[in-house]
Amino acid sequence: AQLAESGGDSVQAGGSLRLSCLYRIFTTYYCMGWFRQAPGKEREGIATIDIDGNIRYADSVQGRFTISQDSRKSTLYLLMTNLEPEDTAMYYCATDGGTSLFTTGGVCRRSKYDYDSWGQGTQVTVFS
Repeated sequence: AQLAESGGDSVQAGGSLRLSCLYRIFTTYYCMGWFRQAPGKEREGIATIDIDGNIRYADSVQGRFTISQDSRKSTLYLLMTNLEPEDTAMYYCATDGGTSLFTTGGVCRRSKYDYDSWGQGTQVTVFS
């Protein structure tokens, strides 16, 4: 798969951003997800969506972020509202190549090890 994120920016705390991930799937996928990585920290999964539209969020973004997908445009979105300085990070989208259906029983986990195709990332900076 090929993935390309866009939409990152610098924004004041309390503001909103919408990230986009244009994807091209060559084989298949079951899960797609948004991850982020702050300097000196591990890459963490924040939102996932499976091929049936089931969605899971990390507690840190629940209620503030919304993941969605437009399959006609081959685009995954992440709407981020009420942004906090702690949300500052490089944001990545990823797909699992279909493996989650077999390895996790169809549950899209937020572990980076479940995903094998990644975009280059887009930077989000939130200042107070």
